[in-house]
Amino acid sequence: MTMTSKKWLLLIVSLPTNSATTRMRIWRSLKSLGCGLLRDGAYLLPADEALHRQLTTLGDDTMREGGNAWLLDVQSSNAEEETRYRALFDRSQSYTELTGLLAETGKSVGTSTPQEAARLLRKLRREYDALRSIDYFPNEASARAEQAWKEFAALADAVLTADEPCAIAAAIARLDIRDYQGRLWATRRRLWVDRVASAWLIRRHIDHDAHFVWLDSPADCPPDALGFDFDGAAFTHVGDKVTFEVLLASFNLDRDKGLARLGALVHVLDIGNGFVAEAAGFEAMLAGLRQRARDDNELLEQAGSILDALYAHFSSTPASPLSAGEKAA
Repeated sequence: MTMTSKKWLLLIVSLPTNSATTRMRIWRSLKSLGCGLLRDGAYLLPADEALHRQLTTLGDDTMREGGNAWLLDVQSSNAEEETRYRALFDRSQSYTELTGLLAETGKSVGTSTPQEAARLLRKLRREYDALRSIDYFPNEASARAEQAWKEFAALADAVLTADEPCAIAAAIARLDIRDYQGRLWATRRRLWVDRVASAWLIRRHIDHDAHFVWLDSPADCPPDALGFDFDGAAFTHVGDKVTFEVLLASFNLDRDKGLARLGALVHVLDIGNGFVAEAAGFEAMLAGLRQRARDDNELLEQAGSILDALYAHFSSTPASPLSAGEKAA
């Protein structure tokens, strides 16, 4: 079978010698694009408009820093040369290693805690997505990795959703905050991200005299309590919004910049998609507090101080495009 000749992009760079930091930054950018290395300083990529723009930017950066760069359009002259070019982009070994890691991690994820399962899911999703982004010629190895990823994600999701509420399809009613003062609020015990943040939000911004009860089971919810973050609760997941975001929308708090950015953080940690730079740090601190706290009341008090600080930070600093709550998968 004759292999069709393909157009390629060839970036030839002579990196600046006066700044090791600049050299490393440019080299890391080239690596992140998955460039094929023809020889020292000669980087190959399949011809593509987006890749052309990125290589052009890297070339411009190189020249601004005192180096030299040439971006050329090239084409393989025959099938043998085309085969050699494509071989530079064979990700089979990387996919095989990732497939093995997914299978090995999947053996124990079913017995892990929800927070550990969430951490593993985010970590391995980043690795899988990074590899897919530079897989310009998918093959059987990439298909096997895709199946392995789906199987691992299903195992992790089973842990994460064991007692998590199922999102409902409904309109979020706008409520009068004056009708929700001095109330009893209830959610599942062993607070984690969405529940602890929602309880903080209730006490700080909705019902300053709120009283809480922590439930062993949603079935134990008192009839006079306002439930949150469980199936059938007054406030729970709606559409793509987690409980914290639903509370924001319900009480017209979603226009508060600091609260909206906190909502994006909670969304990332509870559902797992998107990116907020501060999320990993908050999750680590909450995990530590959870190990030390004697009960959920103490956990809420201690986590509340961190959420207070994050709210002040988010309210007073400009939001980056991603930390503003872009929910990119």
